[in-house]
Amino acid sequence: MAAKHPASMLATVRRYEAAGFRAWPAAAVHYDGTWVVRLTAGHPAKRLNSVNPLDPGDIGQIAERIGRASRRFEAYGRPLTFRLSPLAGSVIPAYLDAEGWSTFDESLVMRLALASAPVEDAMDQIPLRDISRFVSASLKVHDSDASLRAGLSEIIGSIQPDVGMFALERGDEPLATLLCVHDGDLAGLFEIATDKAVRKQGLGRQLILSALKWARLRGAREAWLQVEADNQPALALYRGLGFTEVYRYHYRRPQGA
Repeated sequence: MAAKHPASMLATVRRYEAAGFRAWPAAAVHYDGTWVVRLTAGHPAKRLNSVNPLDPGDIGQIAERIGRASRRFEAYGRPLTFRLSPLAGSVIPAYLDAEGWSTFDESLVMRLALASAPVEDAMDQIPLRDISRFVSASLKVHDSDASLRAGLSEIIGSIQPDVGMFALERGDEPLATLLCVHDGDLAGLFEIATDKAVRKQGLGRQLILSALKWARLRGAREAWLQVEADNQPALALYRGLGFTEVYRYHYRRPQGA
């Protein structure tokens, strides 16, 4: 059963959850009370295709609401998926446990005060302006299928806050990529990846520091990111830069989904 969290903690979680929705926008968003149903036909990412309960007290008619969400997911050809942060409270996870839903892909949300970020010696890097060029680089370093090109391009093109598309390249070969979304005093880092052929050479750290320097110069005061709990190399990198955990979330799916 999920732990109870104080109101101040929930307010912090709401801040990051809202920033995450703005930084990585789903194509279609529906509300069922305070459950946010996010669906995206052009990209299969779980963050873009999930039900996100945002109020621990909104627990009425759970079965009926799951049924409504299930029909929406079926229409998109997506498996019904819940993304549970501390805002889901304890009743919804307990209900899903009783129904035999699986739990997977726990992730951490981490933050770093940019005033203490070690960016003084970071390389000054101008973000890319060409979405197509960035998407090509991102797909390459993530070793992702080319069929995701249109969906990823649409997502990046629909981001409303300022976005910096960063890539390290050797000639025409992309080595590492990330997106930095500057949203008020927050700078969110997304799609961080280094090509597997050049990992463990400090390229990811170099690119992150350049993005953080860019964001700090633009007025951001805090950086944040999301990372899967079992990604030990990434966690070591982020902790080494000074990022600390704020909260965790995980995903749930019905049996057989």
